[in-house]
Amino acid sequence: MALMDFIKKQFIDIIQWTEDDGDTMAWRFPMAEMEIQNGASLTVRESQMAVFVNEGKVADVFGPGMYKLTTQTLPVLTYLKNWDKLFESPFKSDVYFFSTRQKLDRKWGTPNPVTIRDKDFGMVRLRAFGIYAFHLTDPKAFHTTISGTLESYTADQLEGQLRNTIVGHIADIFGESGVPFIDMAGNQVEFGNALRAKMEPMFASYGLALDSLNVQNISLPEELQAMLDKRIGVNMMGGMQAYTQFQTAEAIPLAAQNEGGLAGIGAGLGVGLGVGQQVAASMAQSLNPAAAAPAAVAPAPTPAAAPVSADEIVATIEKLHGLVGKGMLSQAEFDAKKAELLKKLG
Repeated sequence: MALMDFIKKQFIDIIQWTEDDGDTMAWRFPMAEMEIQNGASLTVRESQMAVFVNEGKVADVFGPGMYKLTTQTLPVLTYLKNWDKLFESPFKSDVYFFSTRQKLDRKWGTPNPVTIRDKDFGMVRLRAFGIYAFHLTDPKAFHTTISGTLESYTADQLEGQLRNTIVGHIADIFGESGVPFIDMAGNQVEFGNALRAKMEPMFASYGLALDSLNVQNISLPEELQAMLDKRIGVNMMGGMQAYTQFQTAEAIPLAAQNEGGLAGIGAGLGVGLGVGQQVAASMAQSLNPAAAAPAAVAPAPTPAAAPVSADEIVATIEKLHGLVGKGMLSQAEFDAKKAELLKKLG
């Protein structure tokens, strides 16, 4: 029994790694107190690489294949151990395996909106999210900068660092591009390519290759998006004047349902300006289209207009000024009506 324990303790004949999950990126072969003997077999499977580390120094790196461990296949280790011929006694060395398979569908996104200066909207806050994929290309760089002497290292352990670094560069991309938000949202592929080009050097410094980086969405926070939707609606209606006319037409049927509603609209738009009569005509046309046709009936005599007091004229001017502030009346229209009313004071 003691002899068998001694043999098991001393010699390792086969060094290999059969991955049992899709997340592990680096794995240290369990050496314990065992030793590697001359002629031992190293098996590195497709999508793997292996690294021998001697006393903390990275020595030989192996790609996929099966190797017989000799001084010929371990030239760097041979140099570090000062072997001048085939080593005859077993030796100890840390052996690390690395997975080079692509890590797909890794997600990134802005946890908080990024504030930028936009050409169209001024200062705005933007959100963005998407996916990226990468794989390990340089096990030596990854070992020295990321995984180190850990028994194993997973993609999940690395994901937070990669995701936060991507998000940290988004503000730079937004600012450097100078592209308005509207155009940026419509060119997500180009934005993703620019972001990928900015991130590739950082990934390379970790021994990784950034295979793809896609932007799935660029958006405004909800409150700003609601304002943008309203602005788009106004533009689709043909501008603020057409939008105001549309709102007035929508209000006519509602006013007709309330007693005095139509008169209220006329009074609200100005005494003596004839706007109430225009609304009444529109109301009559909407309720009875046939009445809109010219009738061969003599027009009824127009009653003499009641004299308008100075207080009423002043009140009307104030109401008209309020409509200017609401965008329902232009400044030029207000000035013309104001002048017309002031003449009546004379």
